[in-house]
Amino acid sequence: MAASTVAARELLQNINKLRIYSKTLCLLRQIGTSSSTCQQQLKTKSGPQQLVGVVGLEIHAQINSNSKLFSASSVSFSAPPNSLVSLFDASIPGTLPVLNKGCVEAAVMTGLALNCTINRKSLFDRKHYFYADLPAGYQITQQRRPIAVDGTLAYSLLGGKKRNQVIRKTVRIKQIQLEQDSGKSLHDDLRDQTLVDLNRAGVGLMELVMEPDMSCGEEAAAAVRELQLILHALGTCQGNMSEGQLRVDANVSVHKADEPLGVRAEVKNINSIRFLAKAIDYEIQRQADVLQAGGTVKNETRAYDSKTGETIPMRDKEGLQDYRFMPEPNLPPLVVYEDSASLPPGIDASEVVVLQEIRTRLPELPGVRRDRLVQTYDILPEHSFTLVNEGLVEYFEAVLKATQREPRKVIGWVMNELLGHLKQRDMSVSQSPIAPPALAELLELQETGRISSSVAKQVFQEMWRSPGKTAPQVIQEKDLGLVSDDAQLRNTCQKVVDSNPKKVDAIRNGNKKVLNKLIGIVQKETRGRADPVLVRAILEEMTS
Repeated sequence: MAASTVAARELLQNINKLRIYSKTLCLLRQIGTSSSTCQQQLKTKSGPQQLVGVVGLEIHAQINSNSKLFSASSVSFSAPPNSLVSLFDASIPGTLPVLNKGCVEAAVMTGLALNCTINRKSLFDRKHYFYADLPAGYQITQQRRPIAVDGTLAYSLLGGKKRNQVIRKTVRIKQIQLEQDSGKSLHDDLRDQTLVDLNRAGVGLMELVMEPDMSCGEEAAAAVRELQLILHALGTCQGNMSEGQLRVDANVSVHKADEPLGVRAEVKNINSIRFLAKAIDYEIQRQADVLQAGGTVKNETRAYDSKTGETIPMRDKEGLQDYRFMPEPNLPPLVVYEDSASLPPGIDASEVVVLQEIRTRLPELPGVRRDRLVQTYDILPEHSFTLVNEGLVEYFEAVLKATQREPRKVIGWVMNELLGHLKQRDMSVSQSPIAPPALAELLELQETGRISSSVAKQVFQEMWRSPGKTAPQVIQEKDLGLVSDDAQLRNTCQKVVDSNPKKVDAIRNGNKKVLNKLIGIVQKETRGRADPVLVRAILEEMTS
C-alpha cells in the first residue's frame, strides 16, 4: 500500500502536465505461480481417476527496446509516473503511429529461434475494449495475420527418482504477434481513488501463444524458463517477471484421456515461474474435484493468490466478448524480405527488415549450448542442464580457461560450492565475490598438492566472506598449508593409533574400511592440513 501511495503522489505532481485522467476506476488483479510433478496423480475421494490436465499458455514478452512500438518515447521501469508519455501514447487526436523497426526485428528473431514461419506480409488490427489505462479505447495488435506462426519450443526438465534424468519435451507455438501494452493503474487507498500512469502505454510486446501440449505446472514452468533463456540469449526481452517484462496467462482444463478436451479456465497475469507451476497444479486439482463431485467447470477468468495457494474467480467468460476487430487504418501491411536480392528497386536495405541478415545474428541458443557442453567437456547432460538454466556457463568456461583441472572436477566446485552459496543468499552469478580466475587459482593449489580438498573448501568460504582476498593470502593468514613433514605426521598418527585400539584391531582383523575413519581423525587433528597420501601410508604401516 505504501509503495502504491508514493507512486500516486508522484503522479499528482505530473498530472497537470499531461491533462489526462484525474480519477477513474479499475479492476484489481491478484497474481500467482508454482511447481509440481506431472507424475503425481490427481487426488480424488474415490482414488485415482483417469483425468489428465491440459495446459496452454499465452505469454506477453516486453520487447527490449529503448523506445516504444509506435512512438519515440523512452522505455524505463522506474521512471516517475507519466514522465515517458508522447502525444500518441496519450491518444491525442491527430497523432499517428510510426512503427519501430527494432521491435519488428526482435519479433522476427524470436520467431526464427522458435522455428516459426515468418509471414512475409503481416497486418495490424485494432482491438476495441474499454480500460481506464487504455486512452485510445483500442489496442493495436495483429489478430488476422501475425508476424510469425507454426513454431516449436523444445524444453527440458529433470525427472527420475533422483531427479537427475533430463527429459526432453516440445510444445507447439501457434503464433507470435506484435502489439502495444496498456498503461498502469495506481490505487491510492488513502484518498480512495485510482490514478493512471501511461509510462507503459505503447511499450512493444510480443504475444506468444502456445498450444495446449502441456499437462502440469512443472512442464509449463520448464517451458517458460526455456523461453526466458532463449529471449535473454537473443537480447529481444530481458524476461524479468518481477518487473512485468514477462507475463503469463495459463489456460487449464482436465478431461479423460479418451474424451474431448474439457472446459478451460484462464489464470491471468502470473508473474513468477514458481507461482506458475503452483497455480496450474492447483487449478487442475480444483477442476478434478469439481467434476468428481458431479459439478461443472465454468469457463471463467481466475487469478492466483500466492498467500493462500489458491486460484480465485475474477469474471465469467461464458459470454463471448466482442472486441470489434478492424484493420488499423494508419499502418500499411508489414512486409519482411528474404534477402537483399528480393528488395524492390530503390529500397534501401537499412530501412526494411531482411530475414537473411537477422539469421546471421542468431546466437547460440540454450539447447545447442547444452549439447555443446556435453560434447566438448564430457560432462553429464543433467550438469549441462543446470549450468545453462542457472546462468553458470560463462563462469564455468572462464574457470576452465585459467586452470588445468578436468572439467568434471571444476563442475563439482561450480555446481556445489559456488551455486550453493549463491542460492543461500539469493544472489546471481554476476554478484559472486569470487571471480573465475580466483576460483581457478584455488583449484590449482589443490591440484598441485599445496592444500587438501577439505582445506580448499575452508579457503573458499573465507574468500567468500572476504571479497578480494586471494587463496594464497587466506592460506598464509590461516596457516592452512599442507603438512607433509614425515616426523610430524608420524607423531600425530601414532597418537591416533594409540587412542583407538578397537579400530586398530578391526583393521588387523581384515576390516580395511576402518582405516578411513583413522585417516579422518588425523585430518581433524590437523584441521584438514595433513597430506592424505602420506597419512594413509603411515597408518597402513602402523596397523599392519
